[in-house]
Amino acid sequence: MQNLQVYQLARELSKKGWAIYSRLDWQTRKIIGNQFIESTDSIGANIAEGYGRFHFLDKIKFYYNARGSFFESTYHWIGLLRERNLITINEYTEFTNTANQLIPKLNAYINSIYNAKNN
Repeated sequence: MQNLQVYQLARELSKKGWAIYSRLDWQTRKIIGNQFIESTDSIGANIAEGYGRFHFLDKIKFYYNARGSFFESTYHWIGLLRERNLITINEYTEFTNTANQLIPKLNAYINSIYNAKNN
């Protein structure tokens, strides 16, 4: 699993998310930050859990959860942080650049599991 590029990108996104989260003040962490970091970290966690499952459809369920967490983190929470000027444009850009690399890999990985199931 450690060699999966999709997992590595999820971990990289978590690192960038933690860098943002760790410098937020207490109130911002409570209101937005906790949900942001939980959804960001959940991407890699769901990939890891799905990887450890035996049945194809069980795996895919966790990969879909990872994709849901991806959208929560990268379209909702990071957008709110930027919209409210709580992060810099550079932080936003670095986070979204990594996210933009991750999502096609995650979708391709889900498709590869479906294809393996059907063969």
